[in-house]
Amino acid sequence: MIATLRSLLLVGAMTTASAAGAEATRSILSFDDLRGWAEDDHGAALSVFLNTCGDLKDPDWRALCGVARTYDAEAARAFFELFFRPVLVEDGAEGLFTGYFEPELDGARTRTDRFRYPIYKMPPEARAEGSWLSRREILTSDVMQGRGLEIAWVDDPVELFFLQIQGSGRVRLPDGGALRVGYGGANGHPYRSIGVELVRRGILGAHEVSAQMIRAWVRKNPEAGAELLLHNPSYVFFREVSRVAPELGPLGAMNRSVTTMRSIAADPAYTPLGAPVWVEKDGNEPIRRLMIAQDTGSAIKGAQRADIFFGTGDEAGQAAGKLKDPGRMVVLLPIQRAYALLPDEF
Repeated sequence: MIATLRSLLLVGAMTTASAAGAEATRSILSFDDLRGWAEDDHGAALSVFLNTCGDLKDPDWRALCGVARTYDAEAARAFFELFFRPVLVEDGAEGLFTGYFEPELDGARTRTDRFRYPIYKMPPEARAEGSWLSRREILTSDVMQGRGLEIAWVDDPVELFFLQIQGSGRVRLPDGGALRVGYGGANGHPYRSIGVELVRRGILGAHEVSAQMIRAWVRKNPEAGAELLLHNPSYVFFREVSRVAPELGPLGAMNRSVTTMRSIAADPAYTPLGAPVWVEKDGNEPIRRLMIAQDTGSAIKGAQRADIFFGTGDEAGQAAGKLKDPGRMVVLLPIQRAYALLPDEF
């Protein structure tokens, strides 16, 4: 579940609580209402849909998955238009799109003078209900020492912090190989945004907060920066993910690889996992694209809230970190399911 914490970094102060109590409304649209629909690569969307539709349990979704396998890329648009209807789900909140990515860190499987910051597995006692030790207690005590809980060691504590924000990533090893880690659990403490804290202290303006700005400030101010990272009591543990091919994306909430610019994290209270979602992201670089809801996140709450997966590495991270744009998302539902959601008087 790689969207577990990531967007809280930048939007921690922008809670969707204002919409949490709003009753959702649903409207069926036509495909002509979807701006840019005809110009999209529907075959690419169909391929991503097929990655996870076989895991869907409901009979109507499973039937559609079987039908989808009989369509080729050229007929993909016809498949979606024939068997789905676009449903606009609204809960009173404005649409908001952010981005996430899979970070890459430099590290090793054993500790060295360079690689001395550990990526930890979750200790058994931390799995108990309720909260365990805070980030400060974990990192400033000997509670993790000598237990063989280290998966790998990395060379940058700031990048390790951001790895925890993203929830998964890759570690480049000295021999040219790599290992992938995924979310393995957390210590049960609430997330506290360091971006919001920098704004509260007057160090950054709200418009200046970004992953890049936070990285730069922490590195420029190493002692104060180390203390700032401890401001967040939440701590994420990892597990090594060995069954995912290197060329594929990290695992999402459906336990399948997510796909660059075709997978989103959405709120399953409004958008079924595995469903196609038409994304109309506005802003400086508009996006009009059919994506698949294959992930979730603690900060991804609301009918019109989504996180777009940008891929792996620094370039993807820079693009994802800049994204905070308005727009709308329209979920595609099987025809009978779509009409069943409408009021009786429809």
